[in-house]
Amino acid sequence: MHLIENGKIKRAGILLFGKNPKKFFTSAYIKVGKFLTDTDIISSDNVEGNLFEQVEKTIELLRTKYLISEIRFEGIYRKEELEYPEEALREAIINAVIHRDYIGAHIQMKIYPDKIILWNDGGLPKGIRVEDLKKNHHSKPRNELLADIFFKAGLIESWGRGTLKITEECKNAGLPEPEFKEEFGGFSVYFYKDIYTEENLIKMGLNKRQIKAVLYVKEKGKITNKEYQKIADVKERSATMELNDLVNKKIFQKFGTTGRGTFYAALKAQKPQKRRTKGAKE
Repeated sequence: MHLIENGKIKRAGILLFGKNPKKFFTSAYIKVGKFLTDTDIISSDNVEGNLFEQVEKTIELLRTKYLISEIRFEGIYRKEELEYPEEALREAIINAVIHRDYIGAHIQMKIYPDKIILWNDGGLPKGIRVEDLKKNHHSKPRNELLADIFFKAGLIESWGRGTLKITEECKNAGLPEPEFKEEFGGFSVYFYKDIYTEENLIKMGLNKRQIKAVLYVKEKGKITNKEYQKIADVKERSATMELNDLVNKKIFQKFGTTGRGTFYAALKAQKPQKRRTKGAKE
């Protein structure tokens, strides 16, 4: 695996398989913290071990302590899904440990009520821009030996599809697309929980009246055609067209056909209520 040279283990070998890589690389760990605000932290953990262990331990920590799992049933089978797609989180954590600069600071994962920010030291490779990450692009790993071993372990592809997979998993889960940013001398992935933010609704092509209606439903739980007419200051015909557009965009679900009892509610709100799994904390 090209991890030994002249009878000595390379740095990549220590990071990948060492019993205590932090002994040799003091920043070789992941710090996970839960925040109410930027200054109000609830709890934090340091995840240590070799890189494979760091990935698995971080995912387990998210499952058991930091995130809520949604419990649902398919027939007699119980299914649990994290509030953020696990595969997207795993892919982002793997990308962070593979692409980070091990001379720099440790990886940091900040969990807020409405988002997760995962940051690693070291920017994007030369020739790749942030806007390239949501389309097909070449793979240019910072640490080629780390990437090669993770590839051989079947944990990543070698085609630079990691960021595409993260985006795809979030969209499939009904969440906003993640944001990728170069900042603070490194690279960040922003995961957002709330699809019904004004910023995201603009990205989805909604006009100001529709955005106002969605925010109304977010607060009140539902909206009728008459209520839409009132808050949007439009006639019934326009209200019907714009409400139908929200249904077609799979943002609203219509309850009833016509008449006084008909109303609209957020489609995502019809999912089963989220419950904590055993051991999870708020």
